Amino acid sequence: MVTIDKLNSFGADTAEGIARCCGSEALYIRLIKMIPNEKNFDNLEKALNENDLDKAFEAAHALKGVTGNLSLTPMFEKCCEMTELLRSRTQMDYESMLAELLGMRDRITDMLY
Repeated sequence: MVTIDKLNSFGADTAEGIARCCGSEALYIRLIKMIPNEKNFDNLEKALNENDLDKAFEAAHALKGVTGNLSLTPMFEKCCEMTELLRSRTQMDYESMLAELLGMRDRITDMLY
């Protein structure tokens, strides 16, 4: 079961995230539970596999917003890094960055059970 303590151990700024949810811890947790099903993880992976940097940028930018609003700091920082590289259409191997981001998503998923 996901808890504030587990999210803090992950590196989330839960106080900030809860504040963004008008002080509702229940709403914050409900939104955190949506992370594993966030379609932009799949969109990002697909776009990178197809070397479509425009679509990859859109997905990374959307994930930056989601993770930033939830104050999932480690994920937000990785999304920021990827977004800026993709914004400038940097041709590179994004595999390790994607793997790190998906690994963090999996850590959040594991917290739910």
